[in-house]
Amino acid sequence: MNNVLPTYPRTNLNFTHGEGSYLYEVNGDQYLDFGTGIAVNSLGYSHKYLNDKLKDQIDKLWHLSNVYQIPQQDMLAKRLCELCFADYVFFCNSGAEAVEASIKIARRYYFNKHNSKTKNEIITFSGSFHGRTIGSLAAGGPSKLDSFNTEVNGFKFVPFGDRKELIKSINKNTAAIIIEPIQGEGGIRVASESYLAELRKICDENDTLLIFDEVQCGIGRTGKFFAYQWTDVRPDIMTIAKAIGNGFPLGACLTSKKVGKHMDFGSHGSTFGGNPLACSVGNAVLDVMTKNGFLESVNEVALELRKDLEKLAQEFPGVIEEIRGKGFILGIKCKVQNLDFVNCARENYLLTIKASDNVVRLLPPINLTMEDEKKAIEMIKRTCEQLS
Repeated sequence: MNNVLPTYPRTNLNFTHGEGSYLYEVNGDQYLDFGTGIAVNSLGYSHKYLNDKLKDQIDKLWHLSNVYQIPQQDMLAKRLCELCFADYVFFCNSGAEAVEASIKIARRYYFNKHNSKTKNEIITFSGSFHGRTIGSLAAGGPSKLDSFNTEVNGFKFVPFGDRKELIKSINKNTAAIIIEPIQGEGGIRVASESYLAELRKICDENDTLLIFDEVQCGIGRTGKFFAYQWTDVRPDIMTIAKAIGNGFPLGACLTSKKVGKHMDFGSHGSTFGGNPLACSVGNAVLDVMTKNGFLESVNEVALELRKDLEKLAQEFPGVIEEIRGKGFILGIKCKVQNLDFVNCARENYLLTIKASDNVVRLLPPINLTMEDEKKAIEMIKRTCEQLS
């Protein structure tokens, strides 16, 4: 008997180590990883600089209570704020925790600003995924709570991209709208710049906060440090996780000063959030990703991958319906079953991830080399040939 709670549909692959963009199975087989732990290992495996920084901190201090000064945390917060709209950062350990913090911060803002106990509704979108805690599940839609015999009040669910339904749903009790600029689990659906601008306008007109969930699409994956930076739209709150720790548990909720100043002592907390070890890794990730030319290289290889995938879509119209996404968060909308595609690609030593809407997600390391990009295209072509 396996004593691990059976919540994951595991394959029979058993990886012993990784290097660069590759994972190595116990029998020695090499797999090109275009899943990266679902957009987590964005700098690949066994990254020497990250490993060295982690090892250096291990010998000094792992954990420290947040009642003490944590210089690594202060530095990481400062650097993240310099990279975006934010003035404050709350550190936690995962994307779900970051989303929970964002909901709490939005509701706290209106409780303090208006002394309101009713302006607490959050509008979310079809196809969204915000985590697996009760609150973050509720933000993903009521159906996600059905099997847990639970109802969570204060959430409204509208079709993704539907302006009319959104306007009908917003009212004086709407505290925030939360959206992924690019939906991951929902099938790599990109919110257009015009739609995000419309959300910002609606929020401003209705005294409502705008939350961007960039847990999967942020931290360099689109070719900008944050996905929203391809637009002129700025959120009030943003959630991040996954790639900021490159596999080490680290998440964060970022806010403007206007919103964040209402979170005072004791209003929120996390035992392990922002510990010296995690923040040392986060700072090391930023060291790599903020180097001159890094994001330019991301965009160069990502553009080549997109062009090559579009060619395959033309060559295999019976397998591929369309290519979606931006940068290195891409989706193959399949005409065959997406699970069949994932399984066949795995037999060709390429790891991918299925998503909703019959989509296969491609989430390679964002420091993917052009050589490995070409290898991946050959593997995908072989998969398409076998599924035709």
